[in-house]
Amino acid sequence: MVVPFICLDKKRGIMKNKRKPELLAPAGSYEAFEAALGAGADAVYVGGPDFGARAYAKNFTQEELISAIRTAHLHGKKLYLTVNTLLKNRELKERLYHSLLSCYEEGLDAVIVQDFGVLRFIRRTFPDLPVHASTQMAVTGPMGMRFLEKLGVTRVVPARELSLEELFAMHQASPIEIEAFIHGALCYSISGQCLMSSILGGRSGNRGRCAQPCRLSYRVKDENNRWVKGKNICPLSLKDICTLDLLPEILDAGVISLKIEGRMKQPEYTAGVTGMYRKYLDILEDKRENFKVSDEDRKYLLEIFSRGGSCQGYYRQQNGPSMMAFSNEKKTGNVSSGLKKRKEKIYGNLTLFAGCPAILELSYSPHGYPRKGNSGVSGQNDGQISVSVSLGEVQPAKERPMEESRVRRQMEKLGNTEFCWDRLDIQMDRNIFIPIGTLNELRRNAFSTLEEKIQASYRRKQPGLPSYVPEEKKPVHPEDPQKFYVSCETLKQASALAASPGLTGLYLPFHVMRNCMEEGLYRRKELYLSTPYVTRGKFPEEFLAQAESWLEMGMKGFLVRNLESYGALKERGLAEKCVIDFPLYTWNNEAVAFWDDEGVLRTTMPVELNEKELRHRNNSRSEFLVYGYLPLMQSAQCVRKNLLRCEKKESYMILKDRYDKEFPSVCVCDPWKTGNTKEKQYCYNILYNSLPYGLLKEHRQVKGLGAGSMRLMFTMESAEEAAKILEEFTGVYLYGKAPSERVFTKGHFKRGAE
Repeated sequence: MVVPFICLDKKRGIMKNKRKPELLAPAGSYEAFEAALGAGADAVYVGGPDFGARAYAKNFTQEELISAIRTAHLHGKKLYLTVNTLLKNRELKERLYHSLLSCYEEGLDAVIVQDFGVLRFIRRTFPDLPVHASTQMAVTGPMGMRFLEKLGVTRVVPARELSLEELFAMHQASPIEIEAFIHGALCYSISGQCLMSSILGGRSGNRGRCAQPCRLSYRVKDENNRWVKGKNICPLSLKDICTLDLLPEILDAGVISLKIEGRMKQPEYTAGVTGMYRKYLDILEDKRENFKVSDEDRKYLLEIFSRGGSCQGYYRQQNGPSMMAFSNEKKTGNVSSGLKKRKEKIYGNLTLFAGCPAILELSYSPHGYPRKGNSGVSGQNDGQISVSVSLGEVQPAKERPMEESRVRRQMEKLGNTEFCWDRLDIQMDRNIFIPIGTLNELRRNAFSTLEEKIQASYRRKQPGLPSYVPEEKKPVHPEDPQKFYVSCETLKQASALAASPGLTGLYLPFHVMRNCMEEGLYRRKELYLSTPYVTRGKFPEEFLAQAESWLEMGMKGFLVRNLESYGALKERGLAEKCVIDFPLYTWNNEAVAFWDDEGVLRTTMPVELNEKELRHRNNSRSEFLVYGYLPLMQSAQCVRKNLLRCEKKESYMILKDRYDKEFPSVCVCDPWKTGNTKEKQYCYNILYNSLPYGLLKEHRQVKGLGAGSMRLMFTMESAEEAAKILEEFTGVYLYGKAPSERVFTKGHFKRGAE
């Protein structure tokens, strides 16, 4: 479905951004960082030795990070550090502060963050450090954006699945910046919501270690067991995105930072792609009318790197086969980008008069880069920085006088500095002598002084020592009875499960909740309304109004699975009615404390931590998932539509891997389940694991974690099967019965994620 983009200005059909857009380039190595600057990037994002979502990139040492921050600032550019993975308690306590401290003091421009615990810690410990919300946070709309704005986040990188229309709605809703991807690889799953690599192989995308199972081939069959297409198709592999032609519309949607993906790529790729987008952004700035991209330039980008061609992403298209590569074939051409090292032009004035010290004055003006703390500083005017350095004493020549050409040749030796001469004026007596060593020292001292003066406006004072959330003591009697909840998808499941005497409550979609409320089930069980896994577009008013009516009748609250849903409910004053589901990750105690501060009912314990790690998490106000088919991916794409056709009905397809494991891909055509949703919807797919996750025999270890309650998650099971499984779990956990021999995957309970 093509998503129409609205006209933003009646006269021109466009809206001007008041600020100059930022071209943001990736760098997985220091060489790539220099290539990005040389090709015209306004800012560069890099990963350090810790906590980046590209763990297999070369990444930067701590020394290289400091050098990159200084170098970027010498050029009037910005450097952002990725801290966009989920952190375990020990990592947050032992490494995060020291990992950021030197970068913070040196003037790091921002950190890109996924983990709410990391966000909470940074805002408390490094209050002057701007925080950008990573695309790993899966921000999909205005309400999630406004929520982050109130937390002090200065920029949001929304989910890559959003349309131009959705981005513009976010831009209108909040003044904080929007950063969007314009080129590079596309994940099949919504970023941050993929557990496939983690659950199947232990390499978590939330830890920057994705093994890319989406790029593998699968056999596919429909719900009637009929095979579709060939054996070697890659139904989850997307083409790379290329948006040269869409740049004006992306800017009109309110995007201020244009982001290139590719920290795993070579410096030549970084330089080539950055240079091409720099070219067209400069064209836009100079003359917007009749903006047109040449076929030659499109071909150039395809030759640099191609995965089955390219597409324009989701900006104008919700999904579809034209976006799919259907193969894992990568093509890299022999295009040479000619790596360039950026040099800043300097004006200099050297005076050499007998009987006086040698004096070198330098003036430098960064290119329109505003920095804090410049007003009122001597020698700085409209960003211009000037220094004057003197050394020694110029002597009258006793024999052969110093020639100006010799002096100039010596002063022009700037070597590997970040500068080059724009102009060097030399004023000198004709009959003088000064040692070459003195000239060299004068030049070095002057440029060192200039660099120090430039850096001084960025540096920050060391913050106070960090404080941490204390670890919670586990209960003395882990055998105490615990509450049991279930989530389910159908009315038949709910009816069968509600009969269990050991069940405390149910999480239900809208259409099931309607029936259960009418039947008065809320008098016997706690009932919670489930929000969709993916929330996009306007929150249906009927959903909220009916939910508030049900709350008055006796419904207890909501099961919240994404930030947009939580933002909407919080704006209605319903935060204290929310149960936070596991897709809103709480790996560490800072993240648990974050949601405690929000006043929610409880959180859900992560499915990627092992038993040992969970023991160090504060679990008393959390719920632990002990059974369910885990959702491996949530995607805006649709396997059925891409391989067959869109029937606008909630069916499913089966993906079979090389080990003969079968993964259901379920079509969620009606996310809200209100029964009267308009045709235009942001549907999505959920890819479920082949085996259910279950901790039946591990009941003693689970009880020792001190969770406040347990949950079973039912999706594709029949009502009879769901009731039988619940009976087995409550029998073991509540009544001490022996576990059955059912086959479950243990998930990460024993092994944990890398």
